[in-house]
Amino acid sequence: MNNDKIQSSSRNRDYGFSQRAHRVANSAPPADVASSSLPASLAGKLRGFIEADARRLGFDAIGIAPAASEGVLTGERLDAFVEAGHHGSMDWLPETAGRRRSATALWPQVRSIIVLGMNYGPDEDPLAILSRLDRGAISVYARHRDYHELIKGRLKELAGRLLAQARQAGAGEHEVKVFVDTAPVMEKPMGEMAGLGWQGKHTNLVSREHGSWLFLGSIFTTLDLPPDAPGQDLCGSCRACQDVCPTNAFPVPYQLDARRCISYLTIETRNVVPREFRQAMGNRIYGCDDCLAVCPWNKFASTAREARLIARDDLRAPSLEHLLGLDDAAFRALFSGSPIKRIGRAKFVSNCLIAAGNSGLAALLPPVERLLGDPAPLVRAMAVWALGRLSPADALRRRPAALDREEDPLVRSEWHALGQKD
Repeated sequence: MNNDKIQSSSRNRDYGFSQRAHRVANSAPPADVASSSLPASLAGKLRGFIEADARRLGFDAIGIAPAASEGVLTGERLDAFVEAGHHGSMDWLPETAGRRRSATALWPQVRSIIVLGMNYGPDEDPLAILSRLDRGAISVYARHRDYHELIKGRLKELAGRLLAQARQAGAGEHEVKVFVDTAPVMEKPMGEMAGLGWQGKHTNLVSREHGSWLFLGSIFTTLDLPPDAPGQDLCGSCRACQDVCPTNAFPVPYQLDARRCISYLTIETRNVVPREFRQAMGNRIYGCDDCLAVCPWNKFASTAREARLIARDDLRAPSLEHLLGLDDAAFRALFSGSPIKRIGRAKFVSNCLIAAGNSGLAALLPPVERLLGDPAPLVRAMAVWALGRLSPADALRRRPAALDREEDPLVRSEWHALGQKD
């Protein structure tokens, strides 16, 4: 395994930085919590129960890792990632680095980690939409209901039934904690240690059975369960994910510079997208699936079997003209129950304006022009950029009057930059 791999906790999708760090209320287990040591026969029985019940709940990949299996290297990679500044504006990463370094740093009493994956494989080529410049490309994971609540509910059900099963079998009282992007948990390294797959050169988890399309969640428990063998790196000499990246976000294999990643630029940072990356974004308005979609191991993947993870028809190839016309109420209504809602209307519409500017379509000029007067500075700024791309002469003609009115420094900087090469 390459020693430069570095991952944060997250679902296993386009780049692995959607996770938000929240404080977890941890305390020492009560005095009546049983000893973690279990007879082999009982531990094996509980392992079998986990496998069967997880399948019943719709999980497609199940593995168990000992909590102590996280090595020093995981923490060292995290430190190097942060020290290099590759986390960009995601300040929650360095702020939680101490607890993120290992499972036991987060919860000292944990003995086993149950890592579960739910397949969200698409039913069409995620890259096909990139040639439809009047449409916005939304990452596969966000074309349906927000996976967090779905998986969280299933994890809680499994964890509760596991504790009941353990009590009935005579294992005594134990504790569990469930995580799906709700704590500083490095789920992809854990997924590799639990045998679900391996962290590929794109830094996401790759499964022999499901390719790159797995949502991850975990159950921490004081039960001492028999572990699975860790995953083995099978990337070999393949460079498909490295070579396809539009913004060269991988300095070397197994390392991601989030500051260059389209998923980070369109989702995680609220800052304006740097000019050097705007053209490369194409029509990607929320996330990017390029590195996931080209992975050769996807030939073994199947489409999602969970109904709530199947893409909504209206989010498969939404019209940029329609999206540019969304006010705040319409944005919240369209993306109710969707992970897209959390980035807010201003960020989302600014992404759509970059796509409009890249489209070369005169039909998108009217909505772009209307957004020059939008209340949100970020939207106005990207409307200026889009206007400069679609109608350069008109943009330059408007500039003097616009600068007389505009007070926001971000928007003014975009007016001043008209005509400059990106």
